[in-house]
Amino acid sequence: MARILAIANQKGGVGKTTTSINLAASLASIGKRVLLVDLDPQGNTTMGSGVDKRGLARTVYQLLLGEHTVADVRLSVSPGKYDLIPANQELAGAEVEMVSLGHREARLKNALQTIQVDYDFILIDCPPALNLLTLNGLCAAHAVIIPMQCEYYALEGLSDLVNTIKRVRMGFNPSIKIEGLLRTMFDPRNLLAQQVSDQLKQHFGDKVYQTIIPRNIRLSEAPGFGLPVLYHDKQSRGAQAYCQLANEILATAD
Repeated sequence: MARILAIANQKGGVGKTTTSINLAASLASIGKRVLLVDLDPQGNTTMGSGVDKRGLARTVYQLLLGEHTVADVRLSVSPGKYDLIPANQELAGAEVEMVSLGHREARLKNALQTIQVDYDFILIDCPPALNLLTLNGLCAAHAVIIPMQCEYYALEGLSDLVNTIKRVRMGFNPSIKIEGLLRTMFDPRNLLAQQVSDQLKQHFGDKVYQTIIPRNIRLSEAPGFGLPVLYHDKQSRGAQAYCQLANEILATAD
């Protein structure tokens, strides 16, 4: 049965999409069966996986509305070696259309139930907002990975997200928990980054991953080629960091 992890942070530009793509590829590279769900209307996870979002007839949009099943919309991504449920701008209208539907917060959860046995991990890339799409991701997930930069406003935004997860736990998904906090785009020469990192470890303890994702040009380049960084430059610090993260997640799951 798949372990479902939502990758979420309402703040944009913190590395959610980068983490989604590269964690999926890293888990797949060590033999895990992985499904990656793009739940962001920007479709960056789709494009970064090498799929042209503009020509797609079937996406997560149709899945949420119940027009197609997961089997209809998922794609096999190469060389990432994972499956993808893609998204494009069409998804932006889903929130309005789901308002009148029953159990609108559980549309994704219900859709994924039929294929959980097909995968070891299902990763959900949530949009940078606390909206109905993100709520669907959180209701479907067993746990949440929170990528974040170690900067001034990070802790305040983290507090809002933690409170949202608590509300989801009370109202919709009693089993959801925080899987881990991932420090991204980290520059060890930055004193403020070090201070925020120390605060995170002080407040969240072992919920902070030991793995740190560094600032790395190869990570920034890879989406332009439609590749996970593992297949753009396997020896880069970014690729090695995400492989380390995959192994850390596996170790804590055992």
